[in-house]
Amino acid sequence: MSLLIKRGKIVDPASGCEEVLDIFVQGEYIRKIGENIKSPAKEIIDAEGKIVLPGLVDMHTHLRQPGREDEETIQTGTFAAARGGFTTVCCMPNTTPTIDTPAVTDYIYREAKRSGVVEVFPIAAITVGQKGERLCEMGRLKKAGAVGFSDDGYWVVDSNLMRRAFEYAKMVNLPLISHCEDPYLSRGGCMNEGYWSTVLGFPGIPQEAEEIAVFRDISLLRLTNSRLHIAHISTRGAVELVKSAKEEGLNLTAEVTPHHIALSDEEVKTFNTNTKVNPPLRTREDIEVLKNALKDGVIDVIATDHAPHAQQEKELEYSQAPFGVTGLETALGIVIKELVEPGVLTLKEAVAKLTINPSQILGIDRGRIMEGGIANLAIVDLSRVWEVKENEFFSLSRNSPFIGWKLPAKVEFTIFKGKVVYSQQIEVKVRGRW
Repeated sequence: MSLLIKRGKIVDPASGCEEVLDIFVQGEYIRKIGENIKSPAKEIIDAEGKIVLPGLVDMHTHLRQPGREDEETIQTGTFAAARGGFTTVCCMPNTTPTIDTPAVTDYIYREAKRSGVVEVFPIAAITVGQKGERLCEMGRLKKAGAVGFSDDGYWVVDSNLMRRAFEYAKMVNLPLISHCEDPYLSRGGCMNEGYWSTVLGFPGIPQEAEEIAVFRDISLLRLTNSRLHIAHISTRGAVELVKSAKEEGLNLTAEVTPHHIALSDEEVKTFNTNTKVNPPLRTREDIEVLKNALKDGVIDVIATDHAPHAQQEKELEYSQAPFGVTGLETALGIVIKELVEPGVLTLKEAVAKLTINPSQILGIDRGRIMEGGIANLAIVDLSRVWEVKENEFFSLSRNSPFIGWKLPAKVEFTIFKGKVVYSQQIEVKVRGRW
């Protein structure tokens, strides 16, 4: 199998390349990058006027399988990823059973190979069953293929246990990914505590629930000299703590989601349960802080926190509906609309936070375009505006707060290991399969 991509503008933050060049792909690898390549190819893609990106990397995805295949499967989730330009996704461990043993980790890899269309790396749990009581066997999990550890959805409350987690993670040289939320402060809340929770009469989640947890985890990071990645950061105070810790030289990184930079807690006044996320949507002032933190490099990664839920679950009243929104198919468009078009980030800076940065944090050789490298690519038309339609999602769930939005940056092709796994033709064939 050979593929020639002609006249696309390569935007590769890893190498700094921003040039109009051809890319010749043979098998799974990029064989040549240059001008006017004449190599024969079975398939030719004219990318003139388009940008060619490294396949996007999402280090925070919920694929729900095993256990909740009514919400998402590895097959549907990876199709959604491909539609969004992602060629690598890292699945969180809150499945049933939990990803806390080599057997479940191996199952993820086998199922992704069998039914997935892009690459899936498992994030294993920090504690057995994510119960916060006993550490998982991190060495065995790394050997099975885990690329990080997280109890995402829960914070490890026991500080001594989390200290040991840092120490063991350091020995196996994998990051801890912390969902920073003091459950005693957030218990019963369903949105950000503030003006709009008061107006709407909803129990709130104070920003201190996140900030206290971030402070504790940074303190343990300092104690153990290990590695820490803060998931879905959302408040001004948390950003300030991360900034200070980075200036101190601690090995700390952080991510933000597209929905936390696009939507404020005012959106909850619509009572649309697709605005219910954890951490909750914060204030407009917090959004500005998050954007500036992206610009300044305090926040390293943009991750989707793709969290599909069945329709009947999201149709409950707001306080009873589950937290979470889908994000794989809209992430790039939101990033371009909210960050690149207003000039908060350059295109190259934004792409770095979706490709090489998460790859380096996880220690995986992805997120770059280079001769001899794996041909994971996304071809995007920045000028093409498209509407987010509920009936067009590839994800098995439709719980997006962006339905009806018009977004820039339509993904035209996604190429995984040299094979086109998403295109308009494939979209027509796949639509309606589930």
